[in-house]
Amino acid sequence: MVKRSPLFYVGDKYKLIDEIKQYFPDNIRHFVEPFVGGGSVFMNVEARDYLLNDLDANIIQLHRLLSANSNSGEAFIKDLLEKTASYGLSCSYLRDDVPKELKSQFPKTYFAEYNRDGYNKMRKDYNRSVTRDPRILYLLLIYGFNRMLRFNSHNDFNIPVGNVDFNANVVNALKSYFNVVAYRHIYWTSLDFRIFIDQLTLNTEDFVYLDPPYLITFSEYNKLWNLDIDLELLSVLDKLSSRGIRFAISNVTHYKGRVNETFLCWAKKYNIYHVNSNYISYHDNTIKNFDEVLVTNYK
Repeated sequence: MVKRSPLFYVGDKYKLIDEIKQYFPDNIRHFVEPFVGGGSVFMNVEARDYLLNDLDANIIQLHRLLSANSNSGEAFIKDLLEKTASYGLSCSYLRDDVPKELKSQFPKTYFAEYNRDGYNKMRKDYNRSVTRDPRILYLLLIYGFNRMLRFNSHNDFNIPVGNVDFNANVVNALKSYFNVVAYRHIYWTSLDFRIFIDQLTLNTEDFVYLDPPYLITFSEYNKLWNLDIDLELLSVLDKLSSRGIRFAISNVTHYKGRVNETFLCWAKKYNIYHVNSNYISYHDNTIKNFDEVLVTNYK
Protein backbone atom coordinates (compact mmCIF):
# COMPACT_ATOMS: atom_id res chain seq x y z
CA MET A 1 0.00 0.00 0.00
CA VAL A 2 1.38 3.40 -1.01
CA LYS A 3 2.26 5.67 1.89
CA ARG A 4 1.46 9.39 1.60
CA SER A 5 3.34 12.24 3.18
CA PRO A 6 1.42 14.23 5.84
CA LEU A 7 2.82 17.42 4.26
CA PHE A 8 0.54 16.94 1.23
CA TYR A 9 3.12 18.66 -0.96
CA VAL A 10 1.75 20.12 -4.20
CA GLY A 11 3.09 18.06 -7.11
CA ASP A 12 4.52 15.27 -4.95
CA LYS A 13 4.86 11.77 -6.37
CA TYR A 14 2.27 10.07 -4.15
CA LYS A 15 0.06 9.11 -7.11
CA LEU A 16 3.04 8.16 -9.28
CA ILE A 17 5.25 6.29 -6.86
CA ASP A 18 4.14 2.82 -7.96
CA GLU A 19 4.80 3.74 -11.59
CA ILE A 20 8.23 5.31 -11.14
CA LYS A 21 9.43 2.91 -8.43
CA GLN A 22 9.34 0.02 -10.90
CA TYR A 23 12.39 1.64 -12.52
CA PHE A 24 14.30 2.05 -9.23
CA PRO A 25 17.16 -0.37 -8.48
CA ASP A 26 17.14 -2.98 -5.75
CA ASN A 27 19.64 -3.23 -2.89
CA ILE A 28 20.14 0.45 -2.16
CA ARG A 29 22.72 1.44 0.45
CA HIS A 30 22.13 5.21 0.62
CA PHE A 31 18.89 6.53 -0.86
CA VAL A 32 19.63 10.16 -1.69
CA GLU A 33 17.06 12.89 -2.39
CA PRO A 34 18.43 16.40 -3.03
CA PHE A 35 14.84 17.72 -3.48
CA VAL A 36 12.89 15.70 -0.93
CA GLY A 37 9.81 17.97 -0.81
CA GLY A 38 6.97 16.32 1.06
CA GLY A 39 8.77 12.98 1.20
CA SER A 40 6.29 10.62 -0.45
CA VAL A 41 9.09 9.01 -2.47
CA PHE A 42 11.49 8.12 0.34
CA MET A 43 8.56 6.83 2.39
CA ASN A 44 7.97 4.16 -0.25
CA VAL A 45 11.56 3.10 -0.95
CA GLU A 46 13.58 0.55 1.02
CA ALA A 47 17.23 1.38 1.70
CA ARG A 48 19.86 1.01 4.40
CA ASP A 49 20.12 4.75 5.03
CA TYR A 50 18.39 7.91 3.78
CA LEU A 51 20.17 11.16 2.96
CA LEU A 52 17.39 13.70 2.49
CA ASN A 53 17.70 17.36 1.61
CA ASP A 54 15.66 20.36 0.51
CA LEU A 55 16.64 23.98 0.05
CA ASP A 56 13.39 25.01 1.78
CA ALA A 57 14.41 25.11 5.44
CA ASN A 58 10.74 25.18 6.52
CA ILE A 59 10.07 21.86 4.82
CA ILE A 60 13.07 20.30 6.54
CA GLN A 61 12.00 21.82 9.86
CA LEU A 62 8.63 20.07 9.53
CA HIS A 63 10.25 16.77 8.57
CA ARG A 64 12.51 17.01 11.60
CA LEU A 65 9.53 17.86 13.81
CA LEU A 66 7.57 14.84 12.62
CA SER A 67 10.60 12.54 12.77
CA ALA A 68 11.35 13.63 16.34
CA ASN A 69 7.80 12.70 17.36
CA SER A 70 7.62 9.38 15.53
CA ASN A 71 7.80 7.38 18.76
CA SER A 72 5.13 9.47 20.49
CA GLY A 73 2.71 9.90 17.63
CA GLU A 74 -0.52 9.70 19.60
CA ALA A 75 0.61 12.41 22.02
CA PHE A 76 1.73 14.57 19.09
CA ILE A 77 -1.63 14.26 17.34
CA LYS A 78 -3.46 14.95 20.61
CA ASP A 79 -1.43 18.15 21.04
CA LEU A 80 -2.29 19.25 17.49
CA LEU A 81 -5.97 18.63 18.13
CA GLU A 82 -5.85 20.71 21.30
CA LYS A 83 -4.25 23.55 19.37
CA THR A 84 -6.96 23.44 16.68
CA ALA A 85 -9.61 23.61 19.40
CA SER A 86 -7.90 26.59 21.06
CA TYR A 87 -8.24 28.52 17.79
CA GLY A 88 -11.81 27.41 17.19
CA LEU A 89 -10.93 25.54 14.01
CA SER A 90 -13.09 22.78 12.61
CA CYS A 91 -11.86 19.22 13.04
CA SER A 92 -13.80 16.75 10.93
CA TYR A 93 -11.56 13.94 12.24
CA LEU A 94 -13.40 14.23 15.58
CA ARG A 95 -16.73 15.86 14.78
CA ASP A 96 -18.79 17.90 12.34
CA ASP A 97 -18.26 21.48 13.52
CA VAL A 98 -19.69 23.38 10.57
CA PRO A 99 -23.36 24.45 10.98
CA LYS A 100 -25.80 23.25 8.32
CA GLU A 101 -26.72 26.86 7.53
CA LEU A 102 -23.12 27.65 6.62
CA LYS A 103 -22.89 24.55 4.47
CA SER A 104 -26.03 25.58 2.63
CA GLN A 105 -24.83 29.14 2.14
CA PHE A 106 -21.31 28.13 1.05
CA PRO A 107 -21.64 24.56 -0.29
CA LYS A 108 -18.13 24.50 -1.81
CA THR A 109 -16.17 26.67 0.63
CA TYR A 110 -17.78 26.18 4.03
CA PHE A 111 -14.54 25.06 5.72
CA ALA A 112 -12.83 28.27 4.62
CA GLU A 113 -15.75 30.39 5.82
CA TYR A 114 -15.90 28.63 9.17
CA ASN A 115 -12.15 28.63 9.84
CA ARG A 116 -11.11 32.02 8.44
CA ASP A 117 -11.06 34.01 11.69
CA GLY A 118 -9.38 31.32 13.75
CA TYR A 119 -6.86 30.62 10.99
CA ASN A 120 -6.00 34.31 10.60
CA LYS A 121 -5.41 34.59 14.34
CA MET A 122 -3.22 31.51 14.33
CA ARG A 123 -1.22 32.89 11.40
CA LYS A 124 -0.82 36.27 13.13
CA ASP A 125 0.32 34.61 16.36
CA TYR A 126 2.86 32.52 14.45
CA ASN A 127 4.26 35.47 12.50
CA ARG A 128 4.54 37.64 15.63
CA SER A 129 6.23 34.97 17.72
CA VAL A 130 9.95 35.34 18.38
CA THR A 131 10.37 31.56 18.62
CA ARG A 132 8.01 30.25 16.00
CA ASP A 133 6.44 26.92 16.91
CA PRO A 134 6.81 24.41 14.04
CA ARG A 135 3.65 22.67 15.26
CA ILE A 136 1.70 25.82 14.49
CA LEU A 137 3.43 25.98 11.11
CA TYR A 138 2.25 22.45 10.43
CA LEU A 139 -1.33 23.42 11.30
CA LEU A 140 -1.08 26.47 9.04
CA LEU A 141 -0.10 24.11 6.25
CA ILE A 142 -2.99 21.76 7.02
CA TYR A 143 -5.60 24.53 7.10
CA GLY A 144 -4.04 26.76 4.44
CA PHE A 145 -4.94 27.18 0.79
CA ASN A 146 -3.69 24.23 -1.30
CA ARG A 147 -1.70 23.15 1.77
CA MET A 148 1.24 25.27 0.68
CA LEU A 149 4.20 26.79 2.50
CA ARG A 150 4.91 30.35 1.41
CA PHE A 151 6.56 33.31 3.12
CA ASN A 152 6.75 36.96 2.05
CA SER A 153 9.84 39.20 1.94
CA HIS A 154 9.48 39.84 5.69
CA ASN A 155 9.56 36.07 6.32
CA ASP A 156 5.91 36.06 7.35
CA PHE A 157 3.75 33.09 6.43
CA ASN A 158 1.20 34.51 3.99
CA ILE A 159 -0.98 31.69 2.68
CA PRO A 160 -4.74 32.41 3.08
CA VAL A 161 -7.16 29.96 4.66
CA GLY A 162 -8.08 26.94 2.56
CA ASN A 163 -11.22 24.89 2.18
CA VAL A 164 -9.75 22.00 4.20
CA ASP A 165 -9.40 21.00 7.82
CA PHE A 166 -7.90 18.43 10.18
CA ASN A 167 -9.52 15.25 8.89
CA ALA A 168 -8.98 11.50 8.91
CA ASN A 169 -6.63 11.74 5.93
CA VAL A 170 -4.29 13.95 7.98
CA VAL A 171 -4.27 11.52 10.91
CA ASN A 172 -3.73 8.49 8.67
CA ALA A 173 -0.88 10.21 6.83
CA LEU A 174 0.77 11.22 10.12
CA LYS A 175 0.56 7.69 11.49
CA SER A 176 1.94 6.27 8.26
CA TYR A 177 4.85 8.71 8.37
CA PHE A 178 5.58 7.90 12.01
CA ASN A 179 5.61 4.18 11.25
CA VAL A 180 8.04 4.70 8.38
CA VAL A 181 10.58 7.02 9.98
CA ALA A 182 10.63 5.52 13.47
CA TYR A 183 12.97 2.68 12.47
CA ARG A 184 14.93 4.25 9.63
CA HIS A 185 18.31 5.90 9.62
CA ILE A 186 17.55 9.34 8.15
CA TYR A 187 19.84 12.33 7.85
CA TRP A 188 18.16 15.68 7.11
CA THR A 189 19.85 18.72 5.61
CA SER A 190 18.74 22.00 4.07
CA LEU A 191 21.34 22.96 1.48
CA ASP A 192 21.66 23.98 -2.13
CA PHE A 193 21.62 20.72 -4.10
CA ARG A 194 25.14 21.36 -5.44
CA ILE A 195 26.60 21.69 -1.95
CA PHE A 196 24.56 18.76 -0.69
CA ILE A 197 25.69 16.34 -3.40
CA ASP A 198 29.28 17.56 -3.36
CA GLN A 199 29.69 16.76 0.34
CA LEU A 200 28.47 13.17 0.00
CA THR A 201 30.68 10.11 -0.29
CA LEU A 202 28.73 7.87 -2.64
CA ASN A 203 29.48 4.60 -4.40
CA THR A 204 27.83 2.21 -6.85
CA GLU A 205 25.56 0.78 -4.15
CA ASP A 206 23.86 4.15 -3.67
CA PHE A 207 20.95 5.65 -5.57
CA VAL A 208 20.08 9.30 -6.16
CA TYR A 209 16.50 10.26 -7.00
CA LEU A 210 15.81 13.84 -8.07
CA ASP A 211 12.53 15.68 -8.51
CA PRO A 212 13.79 19.25 -9.07
CA PRO A 213 11.76 22.34 -9.91
CA TYR A 214 10.61 22.09 -13.52
CA LEU A 215 12.11 24.73 -15.77
CA ILE A 216 9.09 25.20 -18.04
CA THR A 217 6.25 25.12 -15.49
CA PHE A 218 4.89 27.76 -13.16
CA SER A 219 4.76 26.39 -9.62
CA GLU A 220 5.60 28.49 -6.57
CA TYR A 221 8.78 26.50 -5.92
CA ASN A 222 10.04 27.18 -9.47
CA LYS A 223 10.59 30.89 -8.88
CA LEU A 224 14.28 30.56 -8.02
CA TRP A 225 15.01 28.05 -10.80
CA ASN A 226 16.43 29.02 -14.19
CA LEU A 227 18.24 27.57 -17.21
CA ASP A 228 21.71 28.08 -15.73
CA ILE A 229 20.80 26.11 -12.60
CA ASP A 230 19.13 23.46 -14.76
CA LEU A 231 22.35 23.06 -16.73
CA GLU A 232 24.39 22.81 -13.54
CA LEU A 233 22.12 20.04 -12.30
CA LEU A 234 22.56 18.08 -15.54
CA SER A 235 26.33 18.50 -15.27
CA VAL A 236 26.24 17.17 -11.70
CA LEU A 237 24.31 14.11 -12.91
CA ASP A 238 26.81 13.46 -15.71
CA LYS A 239 29.61 13.50 -13.13
CA LEU A 240 27.71 11.05 -10.90
CA SER A 241 27.14 8.78 -13.87
CA SER A 242 30.84 8.84 -14.79
CA ARG A 243 31.54 7.45 -11.32
CA GLY A 244 29.00 4.65 -11.77
CA ILE A 245 26.51 6.13 -9.30
CA ARG A 246 22.93 5.34 -10.21
CA PHE A 247 20.39 8.13 -10.55
CA ALA A 248 16.84 8.75 -11.71
CA ILE A 249 15.40 12.19 -12.37
CA SER A 250 11.80 13.27 -12.90
CA ASN A 251 11.07 16.21 -15.16
CA VAL A 252 8.45 17.79 -17.41
CA THR A 253 9.58 18.06 -21.03
CA HIS A 254 6.43 19.59 -22.57
CA TYR A 255 4.04 22.00 -20.87
CA LYS A 256 1.31 24.14 -22.47
CA GLY A 257 3.23 24.63 -25.69
CA ARG A 258 6.64 25.02 -24.03
CA VAL A 259 9.41 22.46 -24.54
CA ASN A 260 12.51 21.87 -22.43
CA GLU A 261 14.79 21.24 -25.40
CA THR A 262 17.94 21.34 -23.28
CA PHE A 263 16.74 18.54 -21.02
CA LEU A 264 15.46 16.46 -23.93
CA CYS A 265 18.79 16.71 -25.73
CA TRP A 266 20.72 15.81 -22.55
CA ALA A 267 18.43 12.85 -21.76
CA LYS A 268 19.04 11.09 -25.09
CA LYS A 269 22.26 9.54 -23.80
CA TYR A 270 20.33 7.89 -20.95
CA ASN A 271 17.09 5.92 -20.60
CA ILE A 272 13.80 7.84 -20.91
CA TYR A 273 10.50 6.55 -19.54
CA HIS A 274 7.21 8.41 -19.97
CA VAL A 275 4.96 8.55 -16.90
CA ASN A 276 1.39 9.62 -16.21
CA SER A 277 1.86 12.97 -14.49
CA ASN A 278 -0.06 14.37 -11.51
CA TYR A 279 1.60 17.78 -11.85
CA ILE A 280 -0.51 20.55 -10.28
CA SER A 281 0.30 24.24 -10.46
CA TYR A 282 -0.64 26.68 -7.72
CA HIS A 283 -1.40 29.21 -10.45
CA ASP A 284 -3.46 26.90 -12.69
CA ASN A 285 -4.89 23.51 -11.74
CA THR A 286 -6.78 22.93 -15.00
CA ILE A 287 -6.03 20.05 -17.37
CA LYS A 288 -2.71 20.70 -19.11
CA ASN A 289 -0.88 19.57 -22.20
CA PHE A 290 2.28 18.16 -20.69
CA ASP A 291 4.65 15.23 -20.78
CA GLU A 292 6.46 14.02 -17.67
CA VAL A 293 9.39 11.65 -17.89
CA LEU A 294 11.73 9.67 -15.68
CA VAL A 295 15.34 9.49 -16.88
CA THR A 296 17.78 6.89 -15.52
CA ASN A 297 21.46 6.14 -16.17
CA TYR A 298 20.98 2.39 -15.71
CA LYS A 299 18.78 -0.30 -17.19
